[in-house]
Amino acid sequence: MITTPEILSQFGPRESMDYDVVIVGGGPAGLSAAIRLKQLASEKGTDISVCVLEKGSEVGAHILSGAVMDPIGINELIPDWKSKGAPLHTAVSEDRFMFLTETKSLTTPNWLLPECFQNHGNYIVSLANFTRWLGAEAESVGVEIFPGFAAAEIIYGQNGEVTGVATGNMGIGKDGQVTDQFQIGMELRGKYTLFAEGSRGHLGKQLISKYALDANCDPQSYGLGIKELWEIDPAKHQAGLVIHTAGWPLSSDTYGGSFLYHLENNQVAVGFVVGLSYSNPYLSPFEEFQRYKLHPSIRHFFEGGKHIGYGARSLTAGGLNSLPKTVFPGGALIGCDAGFLNASRIKGSHTAIKTGMLAAEAAFDALQAGRSADELDAYPVAFTKSWLHTELKKARNFKPWMSKGLYLGTLMVGIEQKLLGGNVPWTIHQQHADHECLKPASECTPIEYPKPDGKITFDKLSSVFISNTNHAENQPAHLTLKDALVPTSINLPLYDGPEQRYCPAGVYEYIPTPQGQQLQINAQNCVHCKTCDIKDPTQNIVWLNPEGGGGPNYTSM
Repeated sequence: MITTPEILSQFGPRESMDYDVVIVGGGPAGLSAAIRLKQLASEKGTDISVCVLEKGSEVGAHILSGAVMDPIGINELIPDWKSKGAPLHTAVSEDRFMFLTETKSLTTPNWLLPECFQNHGNYIVSLANFTRWLGAEAESVGVEIFPGFAAAEIIYGQNGEVTGVATGNMGIGKDGQVTDQFQIGMELRGKYTLFAEGSRGHLGKQLISKYALDANCDPQSYGLGIKELWEIDPAKHQAGLVIHTAGWPLSSDTYGGSFLYHLENNQVAVGFVVGLSYSNPYLSPFEEFQRYKLHPSIRHFFEGGKHIGYGARSLTAGGLNSLPKTVFPGGALIGCDAGFLNASRIKGSHTAIKTGMLAAEAAFDALQAGRSADELDAYPVAFTKSWLHTELKKARNFKPWMSKGLYLGTLMVGIEQKLLGGNVPWTIHQQHADHECLKPASECTPIEYPKPDGKITFDKLSSVFISNTNHAENQPAHLTLKDALVPTSINLPLYDGPEQRYCPAGVYEYIPTPQGQQLQINAQNCVHCKTCDIKDPTQNIVWLNPEGGGGPNYTSM
């Protein structure tokens, strides 16, 4: 494999472009930060140069969420979003929360639901389409957006400060050597760099480690969200209906649940979230999702319908207790790259927008004062004074309680959120990272899953096909192993190869060879969910960016 120093010595130096602010990630957080910077510059009659790097082939291509959106964030960022045509078309008309057993369901009366489970005033949206609209708004105010360019490397200054990022090299072959299609990456340097990569951002992960940003917080906690988009029988469609479930098919000691959202045009978004702190290595989140759709209270929605979209993405769900320090010399973490999702509400788009705005305001003031490459301390200070901090503080115990089991968790969340309004004097902490929670296979019971019927339930590969996932074939695998021997020396004998189950895209499989079982990595299937980077029990798998533009191409997800 040719190394970066070798590339620079042979083909460098890299071209460089200078900006006031460089933003990594064209999701709701990154685009909101860019828009807010331009708004402030316009208000002050000055100019600020801002660019956004987006690894997807277009803005929105890699965006996946349920999603029910609280409009509080977009109300602040773009108050006239309705007249500007923001795709928030379907207001929530009804909430249902059900507890499932294998054959029955119990619907909780709405008067018993805590505020965090109530969605009056919110909208069911395609977050991918919303992000496309937000990208157009950003470009209209002068933000430069570069889709298909993945930030692959952080650039540091002489004193260890972040001074920008470099995009990945193009045209490196599978053998790790340059091809005749080779193009060296480009450096984008900024006085400040904001990282908005979403959950488990691979550069954000490096920054958290380098600056020990997580030294004073709980271990981060993640979930895997798997989603399908359906067109269903109009007679079964109820625009604005929001259904959430807990319980079956997961065991009571495994955190998770489902969502089923009725959008416009007879479309339904259905998904399943499994907390990645689960302990049984035989559990397959994808298969649990397929099994869930067969429940008598759920399957009737899909009978006679058409499966038109699929995707998966990790969620950074630890909340306030697991929130790292968000600033470091030269930049900041925003949105889910830091972990601002409110797991109790299953919502992160409004929090992403708000954190993008807060970081932008801190960066703008710093630039106006002639500063650069220092810590934007005003950002975390403003966060602690914001409605977002108040919201997350009330929800801080949700994930720790629910990680203690469905019954105790439901009881304690009900007491805290319904009876006490989230205003409690105690804080419950989590002690273990998700990858530490997997038990040896010898201590667990295998799970038998039903075979897919091709009508309501499906296999992984046919699902990945409709995610429009594509990677250039002749490139090094972006899913890397620190030690190639670990899968067969530890993961397979001790945990029965959990990577072949927790991956929702069929990337990992063990195949027989004359020398015994061998892990095969089908990197071309990867939908960039980051589950392997999170859940691998030995933390041997490292997710890196593939060539820019590679990955899923979600439409209306």
